Amino acid sequence: MSEKKTEKQKREERLAENLRANLRRRKAAARKSKDTPKPGDTAPESS
Repeated sequence: MSEKKTEKQKREERLAENLRANLRRRKAAARKSKDTPKPGDTAPESS
């Protein structure tokens, strides 16, 4: 196997890193919002 990565592998690694970063941000935001819930965040009980 060659050490040079294909364009597809580079793209997959970049996307995977973006997904991990996004997940970290979302988890941090969820923890923060759980500590201070806002009235508009809850879903309506009847639709």
